[in-house]
Amino acid sequence: MGKIIGFGELMVRLSPHGYLKLLQANDFNVNYTGAEANVCVSLSRFGLDTEFVTKLPKNDVTDVALSRLRQYSVGVDRIVYGGDRIGVYYLERGASQRPSKVIYDRKYSSLSMASRDDFDWDSILEDADWLHFTGITAALSDNMPAICEDACKAARAKGITVSCDLNYRKNLWTPEKAQEVMTKLVQYVDVLIGNEEDAAMTLGIHPEDTDVIGGKLNYEAYSKLAKQISETYGVKKVAFTLRTSISASDNKWAAMLYTDQKAYYSKEYMIHLVDRVGGGDSFGAGLIYALYNNFDPQKAIEFAVAASCLKQTMEQDFNLSTVSDVIRLMEGDGSGRVQR
Repeated sequence: MGKIIGFGELMVRLSPHGYLKLLQANDFNVNYTGAEANVCVSLSRFGLDTEFVTKLPKNDVTDVALSRLRQYSVGVDRIVYGGDRIGVYYLERGASQRPSKVIYDRKYSSLSMASRDDFDWDSILEDADWLHFTGITAALSDNMPAICEDACKAARAKGITVSCDLNYRKNLWTPEKAQEVMTKLVQYVDVLIGNEEDAAMTLGIHPEDTDVIGGKLNYEAYSKLAKQISETYGVKKVAFTLRTSISASDNKWAAMLYTDQKAYYSKEYMIHLVDRVGGGDSFGAGLIYALYNNFDPQKAIEFAVAASCLKQTMEQDFNLSTVSDVIRLMEGDGSGRVQR
């Protein structure tokens, strides 16, 4: 089996202890993260061979960040070095009716300043079976859409599966710019991942009769939405996470997979959140693992949702669950009883 390549930005996460607001913080917890890096860590924990590709400055902070990826057996041999800084984001975790907040400090990061010549995609993808990237990466700078397209074209030429999590971030670009870029990139994608906001903001396609803020989700509308995306862009599989936000502390969590003109819905979990950041990445990783191992569609979407359910009960961004952890939850053991 070949490698799964994740292409994106590695960042430093700084967050106040517990549920302190930024105004109350005198020091921070430090974590190293990034959407595609999170996917790679999760897949490595599931036993797959992964390689993370990015551009980073050559300094001690980068060394620490890469040591975290190596700790979880993620390959870092294809990383390009150069530029002046690693991206940073600050996370203020919400609770109950107070929402979480993210502040980005990633402008002029090494990856955002990268050029197309920095990445030899034919070489990077030489032993790969799968390429994964997100809309976050494409949003980093005016250079990044072309770099992402180069990667997708090289993968398509080699018969490598391409997955993309749309991951719209309003702090990085406008809906108009997102649609200009992502409607072009999606044409190279085999497996598309997102939610209702992602589809609306990056593709201009809205589910009918759905009110996310009010907690109203129309499942049938998501089937129609996925069908439209599949037919418009030639995407083989479309997956949507279905989050009902009761509060910042409690969510309902489910998902849908559309493939071969049929929609498959997972069971729904009630999650008391510990840290929801990285929940979508863990869903993507679970889906990639399931499809890579030829799970049938219903089992694939159940595995992905169970994996991401477990992640949201863990501190920080990485999903450290094993395959057996996920299967145990899939099979109905969600009691949380002590194992001993």
